[in-house]
Amino acid sequence: QVQLVESGGGLVQPGGSLRLSCTASGSIFSIYAMGWYRQAPGKQRELVAAVTSGGSTNYADSVKGRFTISRDNAKNTVYLQMNTLKPEDTAVYYCNARRVDLPFRDYWGQGTQVTVSS
Repeated sequence: QVQLVESGGGLVQPGGSLRLSCTASGSIFSIYAMGWYRQAPGKQRELVAAVTSGGSTNYADSVKGRFTISRDNAKNTVYLQMNTLKPEDTAVYYCNARRVDLPFRDYWGQGTQVTVSS
């Protein structure tokens, strides 16, 4: 079993920055792609950013140029650096670990609240 623990959420003013961290209970360097999702009240969960075990990244159009996902495999940790935050970024952010080898499955963190407001 893989357990994910998130931290770094909070309240920030528009234009500010936050860095989210997600630490896994086991190694994620070889068979897991990592991602950050978010869900605002009344809306569907959406992919924000993802990074493969090889380091390839992709981002939602709404966050390109503002957010950066990275991973430190030695620390079993994935980060989401969020800059130039906007009120529409307000959501619960969830860390995701996706096993890309059999048996395929997803693991989820408990979520961390990000609120962008002035």
